[in-house]
Amino acid sequence: MSLTISITSDFICPWCLVLDARLSQAIEQLGTDIEIQRQWYPLELNPDMPESGMDRKAYRSGKFGSWAYSQQLDAQTVQATAADKVEFRYDLMTLTPNTLKAHRLTWLASRSGKATEMAERILRAYFSEGWNISDVSTLAELAAEVGIAQPKEIEAFLLSDVGTQEIRALEKEAGLQGIRSVPTIQIGHKMVSGAQPVEALVSMLQSAVEEMKVASSE
Repeated sequence: MSLTISITSDFICPWCLVLDARLSQAIEQLGTDIEIQRQWYPLELNPDMPESGMDRKAYRSGKFGSWAYSQQLDAQTVQATAADKVEFRYDLMTLTPNTLKAHRLTWLASRSGKATEMAERILRAYFSEGWNISDVSTLAELAAEVGIAQPKEIEAFLLSDVGTQEIRALEKEAGLQGIRSVPTIQIGHKMVSGAQPVEALVSMLQSAVEEMKVASSE
């Protein structure tokens, strides 16, 4: 048996990184021999962002009213997730990216069973290393690390429109399902939004596993 977890996310959302870290902890605590897979679905928070992204200080100052308040929010995120084994390096982040290419790359990675590896690598690159995940060459390098394809092949893919229509369709489907925010996670029949605590994720996993066992015995 296998359990598929659906995660709707965007690569500029810090809580998506946190949720993934907490989910990994929850799966480890669950200790089941059932195969657990993650499927990643896109929902761009800034679909109208310029293709090359925007200066982060300018963008966040405009969005939140001041750079000082934006920095307060960043600090609150770091404080709230201190126990989650994630590293936020806001001091390295100079750009708020357009994430369409990153979503297309994750979609491509899913075709070879590497979506989770790709999504996690992109999230770490942005939040922990300050990489520009709007940049084609940057994404190609990350994809090569994950082992999807050679950088030149990835660059050609990203410079095309392949996958764009599929991403738009997935985002439309998310809207039809009532998904308006990220991260949103579905485990079994339960769907919740936000970076749920590890304990809540363990409970959701346990319920889903029990449902599967009951269904298989009928």
